[in-house]
Amino acid sequence: MTSNASTESPVLAVARRAREAAAGLAPLPRRTKDAALLAIADALVARTAEITAANAEDVARARAAGTAESVVDRLTLTAERVAAIASDVRDVAGLPDPVGEVLRGYTLPNGLDVRQVRVPLGVVGIIYEARPNVTVDAAALCLKSGNAVLLRGSASAYRSNTALIAVLRDAVAGAGLPADVIQLVPGESRDSVQELMRARGLVDVLIPRGGASLIRTVVEGSTVPVIETGTGNCHVYVDADTDLAMAVGILLNSKAQRVSVCNSAETLLVHQDVADAFLPLALAALAEAGVTVHGDEAVLKAAEGSAATVVPATEEDWETEYLSYDLAAAVVPSLDAAVAHIRRWSSGHTEAIVTTSQAAARRFTQLVDAAAVAVNASTRFTDGGEFGFGAEIGISTQKLHARGPMGLPELTSSKYVVTGDGHLRG
Repeated sequence: MTSNASTESPVLAVARRAREAAAGLAPLPRRTKDAALLAIADALVARTAEITAANAEDVARARAAGTAESVVDRLTLTAERVAAIASDVRDVAGLPDPVGEVLRGYTLPNGLDVRQVRVPLGVVGIIYEARPNVTVDAAALCLKSGNAVLLRGSASAYRSNTALIAVLRDAVAGAGLPADVIQLVPGESRDSVQELMRARGLVDVLIPRGGASLIRTVVEGSTVPVIETGTGNCHVYVDADTDLAMAVGILLNSKAQRVSVCNSAETLLVHQDVADAFLPLALAALAEAGVTVHGDEAVLKAAEGSAATVVPATEEDWETEYLSYDLAAAVVPSLDAAVAHIRRWSSGHTEAIVTTSQAAARRFTQLVDAAAVAVNASTRFTDGGEFGFGAEIGISTQKLHARGPMGLPELTSSKYVVTGDGHLRG
């Protein structure tokens, strides 16, 4: 360590400690990491009162600042929610350990043995907004995959996150692991975020979780490599050949089952050949669900005389991730026109087609460029738990390293282990 390390900033100091802790965590066997995770779960339950008391301070501040109740709800921790978070940690302990998995292995003609094995990323920084459950989820997933984690939540959840991380650090230290595998990035101002984003060489990767503005700030301003967990401007395309009842069901589930999440649908595209039959059914169902439709001329015409709330769509509507009971809708002349619309406006998260034509489904899945493409299924299935991963750190919409729901394997990299017997290259 250099002589000026004692005078470095608090952010760089925790990053340096995390790097040292990560080196000790990486080679540990699964049973050691699982024991620490179970200790975390037990500690969360045992110290619930301490956690909820700190959270109550954040909630009170949020309400005093006039924060929307939907945001306050995401911020709030109750005893029941803490118990559910603890249960999730136990579930992570039960998942397979990706570290050490042999991705491929072979012996060369010269006798060299080559194996590609999974290894931890190292130090993972998570920058996220007012969801204190992410504090525990991210810490558990990083610990299981052998990574040290630096957690930078929003200022609105600072007291909650401080209390939670104190519990987590005490638990892992009691289980014999270095407490510094889990650390809170100090500071409530944006300066600490900026400093974390510039800690290249100490932090191996940053994962932003939150709204479009947060993600864009991290992606554009970070010198540390970033895995972009992008926004979800997701589309449902109803093909000319379709089951109308199934299409209505998929549309409703995609849009209205839970509107505030990134895998909810934000745009409906309908083939013109089925529009006359489908739109009256869809608009009636959307109206009953309380959805406002931002429609093109064809959709506006179909809504005449109906109970649906339909307003004229603007150019901005096609690119908007509403996260609300709003849906953009348009009639398109062909499958290829739907694909062209998606290519222009999609955020690359999840795109769905509802069709009874295998040829249409095949063409759609081949042409659409997204992290997930659903055929006759809701966009809401793009989720680590729904995919059978058990848990996820986020949903990546980029193409390098990881794409789609990121489970434990996506929190690893790989290295080659080459074993010889005095081999020399000629």
